[in-house]
Amino acid sequence: MTNTAPLPKPSGSTLDMIGRTPMLEITHIDTGKCRLFIKLENQNPGGSIKDRIALTMVEAAEKEGYLKPGGTIIEATAGNTGLALAQVGILKGYKTLLVVPDKMAREKVQHLRALGADVRVTRSDVGKGHPEYYQDLAERLSQSIPGGFYVNQFANKANPLAHYQNTAPEIWEQLDHDVDAVVVGVGSGGTLTGNGRFFAEHSPKTQMVLADPVGSILCHYHETGELIEAGSWTVEGIGEDFMPDNCDMSLVKKAYSISDREAMETASLLLRKEGILAGSSSGVLLAAALRYCREQTEPKRVVTFACDTGAKYLSKVYNESWLADQGLADKPIFGDLRDLVARKGGDVVTVSPDETLQTAYNRMRQADVSQLPVLQEGRLVGILDEHDLLAAMDRDGQEAAMKLAVKAAMTSRLKTLQASEPIDALTPVFDRDEVALVMDGDQFVGLITRVDLINWLRQHPRAA
Repeated sequence: MTNTAPLPKPSGSTLDMIGRTPMLEITHIDTGKCRLFIKLENQNPGGSIKDRIALTMVEAAEKEGYLKPGGTIIEATAGNTGLALAQVGILKGYKTLLVVPDKMAREKVQHLRALGADVRVTRSDVGKGHPEYYQDLAERLSQSIPGGFYVNQFANKANPLAHYQNTAPEIWEQLDHDVDAVVVGVGSGGTLTGNGRFFAEHSPKTQMVLADPVGSILCHYHETGELIEAGSWTVEGIGEDFMPDNCDMSLVKKAYSISDREAMETASLLLRKEGILAGSSSGVLLAAALRYCREQTEPKRVVTFACDTGAKYLSKVYNESWLADQGLADKPIFGDLRDLVARKGGDVVTVSPDETLQTAYNRMRQADVSQLPVLQEGRLVGILDEHDLLAAMDRDGQEAAMKLAVKAAMTSRLKTLQASEPIDALTPVFDRDEVALVMDGDQFVGLITRVDLINWLRQHPRAA
């Protein structure tokens, strides 16, 4: 089918392309009696809803004199606000310094650095008040850098203003002034507060529904009025361990607590059923929106957001091995080495003995591994690791070594373990500074590294 709608004219800046994002109705997932719409904020030029607030906050700082030519934008961010600020900063001529927690997806950090931002990674296991907490560290840095402006999205009033002036009016227009509920998450509180205030004024029937990760304090606060100690969660960008100044919880009419597992599964469902590649926070929002829709006994019109693009989470949300490491994937438990190699799903990166060391090296780099099993017609015949590569380069020279066949450098005297052996069988292997090569009879199953064991022990502390 050909889309005959008029195309927008060329823009002079990506800043002019922020906002006015499309709206899609969910039609391939069960929404009960309701119609569910998703606003595609992943279509913003920076790939997230945070583009909106970044531009508004920077322009407000310029107007108020806090940010001057040659200045430095400084912020604590889960990634998306930082990406948006770096993009705005580039086009407006500012430097950007960003403090991010160490649980952020690798793609986000790489994207930030590609934009030229100064990225400081800090601890994600400490709370507000600790000197290494990302917000406290960002504020402290802003006080020591001449011309530094601490954006502080959590208290900056231009944050909710962006949604009040732009996001909510767009939703209102796109849904023909008929909106029964808006499902939002809270990171800084701007989306909730800005949209909530607009709809309170223009459509009192519209309910603001909170989608909150399990471990965050916000859902519990809505239900009890009590502030509790936060737990932990792997979803990025939403959920809090404190109450942000910009978060007006009085606007929330209903709240849902969504587990990491449900969030990841729902994000995957959105991709499989609707073709939308979105991040983990979008999984939380959609999961809550689906719960809300399916609870309704009368038809309602509900909207939520694809907060950002899932391209920033390919190494996490859409990576089966990472999900297994986090305990977010179902698999049978055997009580032996199969529990550690089964997470590989048979997708082990390998090389053949007749391929070149250059090919092996390329695969190591691409997969971010330090060793490759060597298979010939499905049979394990050796292993090649970084030490073998270095030895070949030292012996034959770099260029000549890379042209050698893998069989000329691999280790062929192998010590293997059977998949049915106990996990304690790994100890002598690691004591020899080797990786565990696991077999099921004569069939190669996979390999286990120290990191694999650490990940497994984190999910099974009693076994440790």
